[in-house]
Parts: sequence; C-alpha cells; structure tokens
Amino acid sequence: MKCNVVVTGASRGIGFAVAHKFAAEGHHLIIVARNPVDLEKAKGELLKAGATGVTPIAADLSNPQSIAECVTKICSTFAQIHILVNNAGLFLGGTMMEEPAGQFQHLLNTNVLSAYEMTRGLWESMKMVPRAHVFNMCSIASITAYAAGGSYSVAKFALLGFSKSLRLEGLSCGVRVSAVLPGATLTDSWAGVDLPTARFMDPKDVAEAVYMAYSINEHTVMEEILMRPILGDI
Repeated sequence: MKCNVVVTGASRGIGFAVAHKFAAEGHHLIIVARNPVDLEKAKGELLKAGATGVTPIAADLSNPQSIAECVTKICSTFAQIHILVNNAGLFLGGTMMEEPAGQFQHLLNTNVLSAYEMTRGLWESMKMVPRAHVFNMCSIASITAYAAGGSYSVAKFALLGFSKSLRLEGLSCGVRVSAVLPGATLTDSWAGVDLPTARFMDPKDVAEAVYMAYSINEHTVMEEILMRPILGDI
C-alpha cells in the first residue's frame, strides 16, 4: 500500500534519511522544515529516490501559529495521512539553572509541543486509514538525563511520555505509535565535535529501523526502538 507520509524536520539529518527511505519505497512525502531552499533541495533528491510525489511545506514548528497553518495545508490537500514522523527537534546545551531565559520553553515548544500539535491536527485523518502509524523521534536523553543539556533532556523525557500516552489512545482506533530512541547519530547536531565517525550511528540506520517498524504485521507494534552506537553513548 502506498502511503502519504508526513515527516517534520525533513530537510536534513535523521528526518531526511527517514523521508528518503519512504521515498525509495514509492510513497508520497509531505516534508516539513523551516528553510524553503533546503526543502526544495530535499524534494529533488526524494523524487530521484523514487517518491511518487513530494509536497514541501515551510513551517517553524516551534511556533503554534505556524503549526496550525501547516496542519491546515496538509488537511486541505490530503484526505488521508497514513504515517506521521515527528522528527522536528533542537538541541541546546547548558545547565538549567544557568541557561538563557526562555531556552527551556523554546526546547519544549520545538521538541514536544510540535509533536503534540502536529499529531492532534492530523489524528482524525489518521484514525480513518489502515496501518496508520505515528513515530516520535525521542532520544537516549529520554531515559538518561544529560548533565550539560538539562532542558533538552526534560523535553525528550516528556516526548517519550507523550508517546506512551498516545499509544494508549491509539489502541481503540488502530493507530500504531512508536517512540524512537537513537543514541549519538552523525548529524549537524554534532558538527565540530572532534570524534571519529565510528563513534556515531548513521542516520540511514535509524531510517531502516523506522521503516521496519512500519512494515511488520499490522497487528504488531514496536512501542519503543532503542538504538545506540556499538561503542556506547558519547
């Protein structure tokens, strides 16, 4: 079955890798990110990969109004959404008691409320289709707090909690919900870090895990997908 797949934070990193995997399997992608130029570049690559179509939507998912406009665009264009990958996120380091004012709220908005509002806006559409699936891109930080990234950890803990609660709400209507908890993955978040690539996971591996979780029997759900570099956490 070919699906309409929404991926947020899709212009690079894990989000792009996930979108690319679904494109290679012949699905239609609705990709969401802030930068229109990056979205157009991603669109071209996804079409080359085999997507049946690509709909780019530029939106700042840390802004509730922007999320509402994004959801309206999606729902006015597509009668059905089969898969939602809530990948949009942001890491900002620092201790909670010394970070700049507003950083805590900004991380909550970007990493948690964006997933909540996107899911809430598309939920009715997803309830009506077979094999509907929501993926929330959590983190190892969802289960192990970062000493130098307290607010980020709080946000990721909250996203895992959201996933667990949403899983229960999806039971009665057949919507599967999976929390993805990757460890250090080689994306722009690690730019400038002086470590060998062998210490990181490849975003493509996360994408493969997501697609496998979607592809298994519709009567089964991978509630949590925990992935770490073979050499352990950084």
